[in-house]
Amino acid sequence: MRILVVGGGGREHALCWALRRDSPAAGLFAAPGNPGTATLATNLPIAATDVDALVAAATQHDIDVTIVGPEAPLAAGLADRFRAADRAVFGPGEAAARLESSKAYAKEVMRRAGVPTGASATFTDVTDALKYIEAHGEPLVVKASGLAAGKGVVVCATRAEAADVARAMLAGNALGVAGNEIVVEEFLSGEELSVLALTDGEHIVILPPAQDHKRLGDGDSGPNTGGMGAYCPVALTTAPLLARVRSEVFEPVLREMAAQGAPYEGVLYAGLMLAPDGAISVLEFNCRFGDPEAQVILPGLAPGVSRHFLDIARRRWRPKRQVLAPTRAAVTTVLAARGYPEKPERGATIRIPTDLGPDVLVFHAGTARDADGTLRAAGGRVLSVTGLGADVRAAARASAAACERIAFEGKTWRRDIAWRELQRA
Repeated sequence: MRILVVGGGGREHALCWALRRDSPAAGLFAAPGNPGTATLATNLPIAATDVDALVAAATQHDIDVTIVGPEAPLAAGLADRFRAADRAVFGPGEAAARLESSKAYAKEVMRRAGVPTGASATFTDVTDALKYIEAHGEPLVVKASGLAAGKGVVVCATRAEAADVARAMLAGNALGVAGNEIVVEEFLSGEELSVLALTDGEHIVILPPAQDHKRLGDGDSGPNTGGMGAYCPVALTTAPLLARVRSEVFEPVLREMAAQGAPYEGVLYAGLMLAPDGAISVLEFNCRFGDPEAQVILPGLAPGVSRHFLDIARRRWRPKRQVLAPTRAAVTTVLAARGYPEKPERGATIRIPTDLGPDVLVFHAGTARDADGTLRAAGGRVLSVTGLGADVRAAARASAAACERIAFEGKTWRRDIAWRELQRA
């Protein structure tokens, strides 16, 4: 079998790792990949959003199955192009990917499907948005409706702050086309949870839930980011809770998408808020594996998980279980460049010790190699350092110890990943 992974971040490195673990003899390719995927696969110098070149590469390299990592190529219709060419692909088509590429559309789908979510309104006119904000209580959440690389959600403590953010997006072009439409939403309190489900549009297998850490600094301080770390498993995700997530979130959304003529195939990510009273609300949907969630979910599962991706892509999936349980705990800590998320510095030399041990995996995200082989920081989130263990505490220790030893100038990281779980223990 010859498999292509589209993308070049930490998520795609984790996908390549899982595929290589499960299929050692497979021909594995990554486009564009990164220095980490290069140790597992053949990197192809093709941008993840270059749909035409990716279709051509699949023909040239006789690819059997393509797995799409990031959201942008899915929103651009990459999966549709592959299916039109009779090529197996794991990922939703453009219409189904609107669950992520348009937060306004996702809200409408949830309303029609009866899925619990926060009260909100959608705007393209700044004056209308400001009137709405002035009439609602504090705090508020302002979201760019389009794709904003994980940086389009701003929690605003005051109406004044929400008004400033709305102006910046709608009138100031702060996020480009992603902010041409915004969603203003009530603030929901509780504990966030990332629940991912594999699906062919009909069957559903829920993966082990994880918890992400969006804020830059310890204690959930600082600006929102694409994610500074995650852990799995999460103790509060009981079997009854996952049964509710299946019946209250995934099943109605999949039925609604099918009714709209946009059946969903691939992995569907539900970002949830669990209220103190037990209520579940959907904060967002993503049309792909989370990053950094993939870097803890995949290593924590037993070998063989990638067979689900391949069978869904080839439309021969017949799952025997409704939930996949982790076999070990995992904690990943993101090592970011100085200045992230606003203006990350690039070019720092990275030194990764070779003796981090069998309980540590280092997934490359924003890295590149010079012609002489020197590894350098080349993005905001540079590395995802995943520690493994019998429980979350042991995994967190392994991740933190490895982070201390990996070196590059300006290294920025949180030292409290999984703090909620450790308080519960």
